[in-house]
Amino acid sequence: MDSPQRPPLAHVFRGTFVHSNASAPMEVLHEHLLGVDENGTIVFLEQTDQQEELARSWGFKTSDIRELSNHEFFMPGMVDTHIHAPQYSFAGTRVDLPLLQWLTTYTFPTEAKYNDSDFAEEVYTRVVRRTLKNGTTTACYFATIYTDTSLLLAEIIDKFGQRAFVGKVCMDMNDSVPQYKETTEDSVQETERKCLSRHTAFLMGLFLNLYKCFRYHAEREWYLKQ
Repeated sequence: MDSPQRPPLAHVFRGTFVHSNASAPMEVLHEHLLGVDENGTIVFLEQTDQQEELARSWGFKTSDIRELSNHEFFMPGMVDTHIHAPQYSFAGTRVDLPLLQWLTTYTFPTEAKYNDSDFAEEVYTRVVRRTLKNGTTTACYFATIYTDTSLLLAEIIDKFGQRAFVGKVCMDMNDSVPQYKETTEDSVQETERKCLSRHTAFLMGLFLNLYKCFRYHAEREWYLKQ
């Protein structure tokens, strides 16, 4: 009886691989082979002395193997659990004010611009491309109060193949920058609309952003009372 047909391989790599496991914070695997199928799933990671057997099992040739150089190695993608995607437009600048003044002077006025889908698409594309270029394959993004462009961020992430949570900000109080807030009713309605979109998997980001906005409001109230 024939064995089940294995899925075809998309890639086979040979070289050094670095990862961690339950018994070691870092394990370096020299002279190993790694196979990836067409779904992007790692199907084997074995020592190179198993190459002949692996080639028979998975149907690849020596010419299919991509050899890493002596100065190259593979490692798992990094996970960033806190990225304010709208703030990428002024990354590395505007660091002259304490938090609450910084929010009202720079951050909220900038985030108010993300009602413009063209502006949002340009910045969100840059931030996703940059994080991927830097090795971040999984991320949790904070967006803005605008549902449509928050969903646009999710679509851009999906386009480039990154795994992520995207949170819509919920903010019905903002006296310092009044043009950047929602009514409570709109906030609830837009949150429900986002959760019912095809990107419902990004619900965790919503909860993180709810916490963020309430925390900022509490900090501002404390600050004003001092």
